Amino acid sequence: MDAVHLAAIPVPLHWDIPPLGYHVEQERAVSITAGPRTDLFRSPAGDTVVQNSPRLLFVPEGDFALGARVRVNFRNTFDAGVLIIYEHETSWAKLCFEFSPQRQPMIVSVVTRGLSDDCNSVPINGNEVYLRIVRIGSAFAFHYSTDGKTWHMVRHFTLDGPDRIHAGFSTQAPRGESCSAAFSSITYSHTPPADIRSGE
Repeated sequence: MDAVHLAAIPVPLHWDIPPLGYHVEQERAVSITAGPRTDLFRSPAGDTVVQNSPRLLFVPEGDFALGARVRVNFRNTFDAGVLIIYEHETSWAKLCFEFSPQRQPMIVSVVTRGLSDDCNSVPINGNEVYLRIVRIGSAFAFHYSTDGKTWHMVRHFTLDGPDRIHAGFSTQAPRGESCSAAFSSITYSHTPPADIRSGE
């Protein structure tokens, strides 16, 4: 598939796994539709591996903060819009705006080092939230915000090879036929917040 150009990101983005469909709006926003039974997950029990969710990625340089307003057309359990960092199939992490089994939009994070963990954080009212990935040195932080101004830390972690990662956007539909998520108000900076717990 063709490279995707977004004004906020200085390099082209490429599909690691192509979507069911996508749309770029004036290089300022991208909508991604995942096809049926798509996910990125390696069960902690070691009994399930699914790695077919679409991923639109680029290679970030140095310290960075990547953020977006994420709107998801929730229909089925575990539908999600995702910000992702990806090294290889057993080393990656994703910050999800996900539809829970209780039919509640939630902030969910998964960090995978061989096997995945799965951490549900907080419920969100409505189908829109801001997500952000920060890298400082060899460590990463996940944040969410309801207004795009005050950020709440979800987790702080490392991966096996943080200098070899890709970053970007994904959508998943583990239980349904499709899921669409729109990523707008995209920001990318090499000046991440100095204090990842400050709310900045």
